[in-house]
Amino acid sequence: MSSHAAGTSNGGSGDAAAAGAARRNTRMPKYSKFTQQELPACKPILTPKWVVSVFFIVGVIFVPIGVVSLLAAQDVVEIIDRYDEACVPVNMTDNKLAYIQNETISKECIRNLTVTKDMKQPIFVYYELDNFYQNHRRYVKSRNDAQLRDKRKANQTSACEPEKTMANGQPIVPCGLIAWSLFNDTYSFTRGNENLTVDKKDISWKSDREHKFGKDVFPSNFQNGALKGGATLNASIPLSEQEDLIVWMRTAALPTFRKLYGRIYFDLKENDTITVRLSNNYNTYSFGGKKKLVLSTATWLGGKNDFLGFAYLVVGSLCMFLAFAFTLLYVIKPRKLGDHNYLSWNRHPAGR
Repeated sequence: MSSHAAGTSNGGSGDAAAAGAARRNTRMPKYSKFTQQELPACKPILTPKWVVSVFFIVGVIFVPIGVVSLLAAQDVVEIIDRYDEACVPVNMTDNKLAYIQNETISKECIRNLTVTKDMKQPIFVYYELDNFYQNHRRYVKSRNDAQLRDKRKANQTSACEPEKTMANGQPIVPCGLIAWSLFNDTYSFTRGNENLTVDKKDISWKSDREHKFGKDVFPSNFQNGALKGGATLNASIPLSEQEDLIVWMRTAALPTFRKLYGRIYFDLKENDTITVRLSNNYNTYSFGGKKKLVLSTATWLGGKNDFLGFAYLVVGSLCMFLAFAFTLLYVIKPRKLGDHNYLSWNRHPAGR
């Protein structure tokens, strides 16, 4: 009897071990309501009244938002002046590239702008470039963020080709094509005998100044090569204070973009004449680009942008139309709903 019991015991242990091994080797996950999608869930029934109500509520909310956004955009006053062609000397209009590359030809240009409506301070000064693809993959990657943050990593110029080192191997700080092509047109403004000073403080993002550009990192060997791409930098000012550079290195997603140049803290009256003295240094002629100077006010919604208002209006109007159409369809040709009790999640387990 004892041997039979021992055999039974050994057999039971063997079966248990085999079952345990089978459980370990199976790919079946451990049962849970989460994995089997049996957790309580909201399963709404989209009745006609529910659908019409949702469309109507969305329409009632979106249409007023669209109207308010358009009204706010209409309050923005903009003066836009394209000067890249107007500033080319008459005798060089057929060879603009030779004009911009010839350093002996003066690039100074004077433009007169007329204020069309009263403009309250602050007045934002932008430069706008067209057909400039800052989002090109090779251009975007041509920088080294570690070098911009930490002076101890000045030699880290990976991904900065072709502007990474000088001929003698010395690193360029900041390196890369983005910094090398820094915009270098300049503007000054006067109204009669009054000088309209451009404030260039805090034109960049605070997070960029504090976290992406080091306070102890100074320009070195920048634009010292044979071919200069754009503006030079003051070697005695840290990168965290070179705000024109910081603004430029936040690359744009589209080929037409604006970047903040500064702010004017003067009120301008309708019909005022603003004299702009600019230096037309930046080469956009080689790739068929355009340059524009923009003076703009702002509202609580920001600058001039009609798209947001139109988008709200279109979506809200469409929802109102669908609500009316579904209501009309429900009244003219109603459709009886099925019995909810026949839905799978409402059936009693015994009846399955």
